[in-house]
Amino acid sequence: MGCIVSNLRCIVCTFLASTSGVFRMAESSGGSSFMYMSADNVKGLILALSSSLFIGASFIVKKKGLKKAGASGIRAGVGGYSYLHEPLWWAGMITMIVGEVANFTAYAFAPAILVTPLGALSIIVSAVLAHIMLKEKLHILGILGCILCVVGSTTIVLHAPQEREIDSVKDVWNLALEPAFLLYSISVISLALVLIFHFVSRYGNTHVMVYIGICSLMGSLSVMSCKALGIALKLTFEGMNQLIYPETWVFAMVVVMCVVTQMNYLNKALDTFNTAVVSPIYYVMFTSFTILASVIMFKDWDRQNPSQIITELCGFITILAGTFLLHTTKDMDVYPGLTTIHSSRFVVTKRSENNGFSMEEIPLRRQESRTP
Repeated sequence: MGCIVSNLRCIVCTFLASTSGVFRMAESSGGSSFMYMSADNVKGLILALSSSLFIGASFIVKKKGLKKAGASGIRAGVGGYSYLHEPLWWAGMITMIVGEVANFTAYAFAPAILVTPLGALSIIVSAVLAHIMLKEKLHILGILGCILCVVGSTTIVLHAPQEREIDSVKDVWNLALEPAFLLYSISVISLALVLIFHFVSRYGNTHVMVYIGICSLMGSLSVMSCKALGIALKLTFEGMNQLIYPETWVFAMVVVMCVVTQMNYLNKALDTFNTAVVSPIYYVMFTSFTILASVIMFKDWDRQNPSQIITELCGFITILAGTFLLHTTKDMDVYPGLTTIHSSRFVVTKRSENNGFSMEEIPLRRQESRTP
């Protein structure tokens, strides 16, 4: 355990050293920006980093609360809500709320392409705490995965686009009503409804992608609405009251509906599947859909040249490699040959009915039925 904590400390120090070095470069040049980043982007970066710490810890605290509640009541994975009476789950929920508030505020200052990928740092926190508190193994290749996440995050930070100039919440509303984003929104809502009403009852407890898919799809819309609401509040605090516009309250209602849906199905995913599986897959899908939504709605890449876009994509791919490396090395000592025998499919550690964990292959895609 001491080795893991020591490695985590090294990872954090590496990231902080790289960012502080860039701060010194900015200061020595006499500029007020963080390299090519505006002051608002720097604020968004700091808020996003603190958000990752809180959210990463909340996964573990909530998981312990769900396990404790499931031992004495109906598990969340099968439709129970006994966790609502568990103080440990509420502690995790409060921690997540603090992280989400920081994340929400970050979107008001920086573009989603900068803020969202930094959620990879919450996976590092989650993986290390899972090793310590939940006894879920983190091996040397897992440490390498953490380092890849840090490298990818740093790459994205250094090449993120500037925030779009917006003078009113009506500007965001007009962006949301453009045909491309309307088509995206309708597609996302339709797919989420199909998953909820057709796939959840059949495959929710055996296919991790069902719950995570719903969370990720609705999450991309919640981020866009959070950003719009955050911009409205930011402008209001600067003296330009945006609360008088009905668009502000529409965005607020969308945030509430999307977040409630996310939390419900995220709880089911955490209670049914291993944390080390839920965290990286949720991160990858949520980040991918959010970046896509941001590119469509706010046209982030219109303000960048091809080399910057390619570098950001390389940073994102590096983060993906790190998250999946964390996943594939999960419990490799306990289950020898895991990464070679099951290299063509995900292997998910699923809760058994006696509240223990059993090794079980759960494909992420629906398998063809076989005749006995």
